[in-house]
Amino acid sequence: MAINTYETLSILDSNHYARDPGGVAKQLDDIITNAGGTVLVNRLWMEQKLAYPIDGHQKGTYWLTYYEMEGDALTKVARALQLCEPVMRQMTLKLDARLVEPILANARGENIVPRTEIAEAAADTADDDAVEAVD
Repeated sequence: MAINTYETLSILDSNHYARDPGGVAKQLDDIITNAGGTVLVNRLWMEQKLAYPIDGHQKGTYWLTYYEMEGDALTKVARALQLCEPVMRQMTLKLDARLVEPILANARGENIVPRTEIAEAAADTADDDAVEAVD
């Protein structure tokens, strides 16, 4: 089976994360590596008040994980995340191959120029060239 790149957004219990942020992050990494995946990037996204209480919790910590693995191992990851005590909810998406590098660069904090800015710059240059040709 082909290896794909996935993004998992987990809502963590803020109390667990606050007590041991490194341990919770390692626990999430271990779930993926034990299922045969390779963690590419993981990071804290934000901590905020939840729209509705989950298991009595009013606040959650959002954790993003990007990883590669075979698709048939996703069920193992989903089940392990359900059983993981700090994880209240999780959602996994398969990333389009064309978007993997820009998303990973952004997650790593690298500066990349969005394609819309490149297109706008090219359009501005074309407009300037047209004005000079008329003059």
